[in-house]
Amino acid sequence: MYAMKNLENMKMLASHAPEAMTAFVAFDKAALAGGALSAKVKELMAIAVALTTQCPYCIELHSIKARESGATESEIAETVLVAAALRAGGAITHGTHACIPNGCDDNGVDRGGTPPGALVRKTR
Repeated sequence: MYAMKNLENMKMLASHAPEAMTAFVAFDKAALAGGALSAKVKELMAIAVALTTQCPYCIELHSIKARESGATESEIAETVLVAAALRAGGAITHGTHACIPNGCDDNGVDRGGTPPGALVRKTR
């Protein structure tokens, strides 16, 4: 299923939705261009995101671009481990929901007394 040649199908997207695809390509180029963060740092960030979203195309492409931008194998290795730590951290923190001793009552309040969303900062 994963083959880099599949990216050639992006031409089909461009032919059927040219304005959106042109806008996407421009946005992608601008977002990854060097600025306050160097292109190398952005490519390392892209690797981390690609690892957490598990996109094999992005992993391969951004690994190549990171190396072309001067990233070392040590920097890429540390990026991989940061991504793994964040992904694992999400599993651990979400796991706290599984640790509610008696689940939730009929009103959606956990039996420990914390209503759903109480730990979420209110914006209004």
